[in-house]
Amino acid sequence: MPRTKFQVEVLTPEGQVFDDEVEMVSTRTSVGSIGVLANHQPLLGLLDPTELRLYRSESDIERFAQGEGYIQVAGNQVLVLVEEAHRPEDLDSADLRERLSKAERDAEQAEEGSEERRRALRDKRRWEAFLAIAEGGRS
Repeated sequence: MPRTKFQVEVLTPEGQVFDDEVEMVSTRTSVGSIGVLANHQPLLGLLDPTELRLYRSESDIERFAQGEGYIQVAGNQVLVLVEEAHRPEDLDSADLRERLSKAERDAEQAEEGSEERRRALRDKRRWEAFLAIAEGGRS
């Protein structure tokens, strides 16, 4: 059964990657997974790296590897502001494995509680999520 559609825009620092109507948005906030349908209550959330799914219909799904960012739901519109958003087919598994290894090394070498360690652990989470998406799974 078709659901009511609503407007979704996905923006990165490089520009707009999606702007269209969908039936549902599925992503992950810092407190857990979330699905947004039409007429959702207003929401502002912090996003974790994961697979962003934009359902035009049950069988037509736009997928993105989503970096950290924010989601805003208001007035039957959703705005997703993320550091990066890539289509799974544009991800390079070998490159992601290298980035993940570097982030793990950086985290091990950084001083406990330092900004460098925090940044390395954040990068590690992102590359783990992106690698899972690149290899056909959901982070």
